Amino acid sequence: MAKNTKFIFVTGGVTSSLGKGILAASLAKLIQARGYSVTIQKLDPYLNVDPGTLNPYEHGECFVTDDGAETDLDLGHYERFLNVPTSQANNVTTGRIYQSVINKERKGDYLGKTVQIIPHITDEIKRCIMLLGKQGKYDVVVTEIGGVVGDIESLPFIEAVRQLKWELGADALCIHLTLVPYLAAAGEIKTKPTQHSVKKLLEIGVQPDILVLRTEHDLNASIRAKVALFCNVGKDAVFESPDLPSIYEVPLSFLKQGLDQVAMTKLGLPIDHEPDLAAWNDKLNRLYNLSNVVKIAVVGKYVELPDAYKSIHEALNHAGMVNNVKLDIEWVHSEKINDQNVAELLGEKKAILVAPGFGHRGIDGKIIATRFARENNIPFFGICLGMQCAVIEFARNVLGIADANSSEFEPTANPVIDIMEQQKSITNMGHTMRLGAYPCHILDKDSNAFRAYGEEMIQERHRHRYEFNNNYLADMEAKGMIAVGKNPDSDLVEIVEIKNHKWFVGVQFHPEYKSRFEKPHPLFVAFIKAAIS
Repeated sequence: MAKNTKFIFVTGGVTSSLGKGILAASLAKLIQARGYSVTIQKLDPYLNVDPGTLNPYEHGECFVTDDGAETDLDLGHYERFLNVPTSQANNVTTGRIYQSVINKERKGDYLGKTVQIIPHITDEIKRCIMLLGKQGKYDVVVTEIGGVVGDIESLPFIEAVRQLKWELGADALCIHLTLVPYLAAAGEIKTKPTQHSVKKLLEIGVQPDILVLRTEHDLNASIRAKVALFCNVGKDAVFESPDLPSIYEVPLSFLKQGLDQVAMTKLGLPIDHEPDLAAWNDKLNRLYNLSNVVKIAVVGKYVELPDAYKSIHEALNHAGMVNNVKLDIEWVHSEKINDQNVAELLGEKKAILVAPGFGHRGIDGKIIATRFARENNIPFFGICLGMQCAVIEFARNVLGIADANSSEFEPTANPVIDIMEQQKSITNMGHTMRLGAYPCHILDKDSNAFRAYGEEMIQERHRHRYEFNNNYLADMEAKGMIAVGKNPDSDLVEIVEIKNHKWFVGVQFHPEYKSRFEKPHPLFVAFIKAAIS
């Protein structure tokens, strides 16, 4: 194990969405596979305190940790690759940094001092970065800096990295990810964007130790040598990140190139043995050798933006891999579903998942899709709002309560879904929902949930304000919708099932957050198994 915690900083240049999160997760996976304890954190330059109030169209999925932090979706990648839970300390935004500094100023911590970007903001950034290292649990902390070098918003974070590299010496290194585009008209790969990106980084005072070049074409030795020469980086420290069929192949690509060995050598980490990636390789081989195809539908209102349901997409593919089937997922916009076209849109699907979300937009389509699954005995999985839609649909069409609804959508005399009691006095929107991991007691051993989990007490992550209204529970259960899982402390209904259905499960929590490449989530595995049975 490392004597001192080592720090790896991952920055990006030229353009966003190059894959800094996958690079960070892949390198961390390789170092972890060599026997070291590793964690990853994300520094986001936006001024929001967290992404909890951001529209998915703005920022994609909001990931939730066990301790109730609403975080960037990259933390989902970190957990799926490392199989290690993250926390509030793993995601830091500019908003949190400024909030902390201003709170300290108001308390008088800086009494007599003029509070400035340097040193006060940068000191707070450095404190947040070092926090994970000081816990004594990790040999290596990988820190991904969001945004692109040259952005005004990123400057304080890059300055903090500059200072830490100076202070930590051999215990820190910087990896810079840039784009090497191919110009079809010229028939050439161009390195100039990378050169300019590195020069921008050098202007701030940070010399990258390793360069990773995002490319759609293989880079020959002469291109790597040219980049190394003009960017002051050794030839052995220039790597490529090509397009690959699966993100889970990226660690193997970097392993083949020796990225982890170069990084560990620069950090003074002993390389005692080859990385243990047997389970990872086994899963990847299974992923690439799936023959049968199963069509399923995901019904949601952000389906045109893949990142909005990133964890659900990954969890479904994990489950398909376990069941040895390739999933043909059709993302169906709930606003486009009506009574006339629902059979056309969903009739050929082997299973239907109704996705989570907030607000009344697209709710009618979700309810119609749920009814179609119930009445046609199609395996159904409702997550959070999807479970609530199942309750509303059942109340309307089985119990005959025509105005059954959620009080989130409109006032109603029959709120079968109602706001939680502890939420009624809350006015602020940020970080005020029921968040994080809570226990659930599976009450019925003859249930799909128990067969999937194989145990009575489970823990799952939540993100909601509204809940099943227990005033309607007896009537629901009398007609066949059973509460098979409840919170043991609050009596909150966590899981509902319809007994005389092939596989009909609604959950108030978000199981997708806990699905891992090497350990797929049991409910998703059971859902896909029902689709192919």
